[in-house]
Amino acid sequence: MSNLLPVPEARARILAGLAPLERETTPLAEALGRTLAAPLKALRTQPPWDCSAMDGYALRAADAATAGARLVVVGEAAAGRAFPERVGEGQAVRIFTGAPVPEGADAILLQEDAERDGDALVVGEAVRSGRHIRRAGLDFREGETLLEKGRRLGARDLALAAALGHPSVEVSRRPHIAILATGDELVLPGAEVGPDQIVASNAFAIAAVVAAEGGVPVDLGVAPDDRRAIRAAIESAIAQKADVLVTLGGASVGDHDLVKPVLEEAGVRLDFWKIAMRPGKPMMAGRRDDMLALGLPGNPVSAIVCSLLFLAPAIRRLAGRADVEPVLRPGRLGRDMPANDRREDYMRAALSIDSDGTPVATAYDRQDSSMLRPLSDAECLLVRPAHALAAAAGDPCVIFPLDHPY
Repeated sequence: MSNLLPVPEARARILAGLAPLERETTPLAEALGRTLAAPLKALRTQPPWDCSAMDGYALRAADAATAGARLVVVGEAAAGRAFPERVGEGQAVRIFTGAPVPEGADAILLQEDAERDGDALVVGEAVRSGRHIRRAGLDFREGETLLEKGRRLGARDLALAAALGHPSVEVSRRPHIAILATGDELVLPGAEVGPDQIVASNAFAIAAVVAAEGGVPVDLGVAPDDRRAIRAAIESAIAQKADVLVTLGGASVGDHDLVKPVLEEAGVRLDFWKIAMRPGKPMMAGRRDDMLALGLPGNPVSAIVCSLLFLAPAIRRLAGRADVEPVLRPGRLGRDMPANDRREDYMRAALSIDSDGTPVATAYDRQDSSMLRPLSDAECLLVRPAHALAAAAGDPCVIFPLDHPY
């Protein structure tokens, strides 16, 4: 057990060999989920001029300082159609939300605070200078940096980028992640399942993690436990210039676990094999030229947990994201926990919120790494450090959320 690599060190060694991929320009309409490769500056000022925040009347505050004051309406201003003249003493302009405030006016009288009779206007409530006016540059000014390099673009970011005046953005290329499942026992969903076979499920979860992180999953299918078949699939990943090759299964030490030797035959230089974690101990990582190779265990829970802890950060690094490391959160134990051994535990757990707002993680009784149902039900992983002492319900703990882990 002494040669098992701690989780943080394994992740650091994987990330150390990775750098953001090359830049490309994409239309803003296609930029959702992409990562900015350069800071985004405002190409314009927003709003570009003082504008009305409400429907009402633009006027001089000095002329509406008392209720009952009378003014003359001399025109109208609407969004996209400004009043072209100056507002003088005793004058008002009918104005609508978003319209430029006419020169000379310094306040907006709300329409519900005014009485109108033709061109005559009676002030119902006194106003002060600046009332209901959005000043030029209230949101941002030309030249300001609003979105930083490394930010993954969401819906709100796209709205801001459009407002800044950008029809397209510079982003990092999407990482291409080749996924190869291995094993004589595997058949695809919907196919006839033989007496000694099971339905392949891991690749679907890994492809979903890749897509959620902004990568492009490349399905290499299922290879039987045959050196030539596995080698052909690996060579296919190399030929397709995959940024990462993920193999599923065949990473242990049995006679039919062929992935490790075949990777080495294909020129992959293994950096490490076996990690001090549960589930996921028989995971390996290496490189062939610019391609990262990750060998994930065949047990479904092990493969998925490893994908969240190691593959997802690798994709983020390749995509140029600023937020690379998994996000762990503090919480409390929902039940007593025994002392831990040399491996760091990632235990499927239910999540609740205590009366003071603190998350409470209650580990399930069954933690078998072959069981997908508890993983689907789980709301978080309870992280128990290696050599952790026994702990009681209510003690502090560390939580890896599963609803939004990336």
